[in-house]
Amino acid sequence: MGTSVVVGAGGGLGSAVLARLARDRPGDRLLALSRRRPEALPPRADWAPLDLTDEASIAAAAEGLGGGEEVDLVFVATGQLHGPGLSPEKSWRSLDPGALMAAFQVNTVGPALVAKHFLPRLARDRRAVFAALSARVGSIGDNRLGGWHGYRASKAALNQMIRTLAVELARQRPQALCVALHPGTVATALSAPFQGGVAQAKLFTPDFAAGRLLAVLDGLTPADSGGFFAWDGAPVPW
Repeated sequence: MGTSVVVGAGGGLGSAVLARLARDRPGDRLLALSRRRPEALPPRADWAPLDLTDEASIAAAAEGLGGGEEVDLVFVATGQLHGPGLSPEKSWRSLDPGALMAAFQVNTVGPALVAKHFLPRLARDRRAVFAALSARVGSIGDNRLGGWHGYRASKAALNQMIRTLAVELARQRPQALCVALHPGTVATALSAPFQGGVAQAKLFTPDFAAGRLLAVLDGLTPADSGGFFAWDGAPVPW
């Protein structure tokens, strides 16, 4: 018996992670957190509202767990690449301060605030995991194409946040892990405008990606905390 929390449970990949947990971990309590109640909420999952741009809602979701309940998994399945007033930049000429701030708010600040309020809820006397979706394009060492400035930079900042949080977490909960994950290109709304150039074999269904990412987490040890891992378990360069 344990407690698993999925942040961004209303999205394509978040809902798939939640469904996988409901199927594969029948003894766990499941908590789905998202701005709107997911349409396909598993019968035994509880839901509570959470808005990444509103710290009060993040704090309320953590407090809603109850005073003594410990968490075994926090999976932050969120990210924003495009939307109203936000699109991947092809050139520095497209850089806009409002768009940059929006990207950092959702891709970096939001997950960091989730960590602020949920890392203290991780189990103290057993293995526990905090994982957040990053992206390979956030790797500085792997950047050969340029472009997508705001998304790349905000995910790179998330990677640094994960690394730094892991250092502090190890002092308090030596059995716990804090990691960043690259899911590959998943057929969700986030990647929809860009799927045309992706080979079919490299465009993953949400269910496949969710299964692979959870398998990767199951195979990690506390020595891997602070790392950045792809859907196949391979480390991703910073």
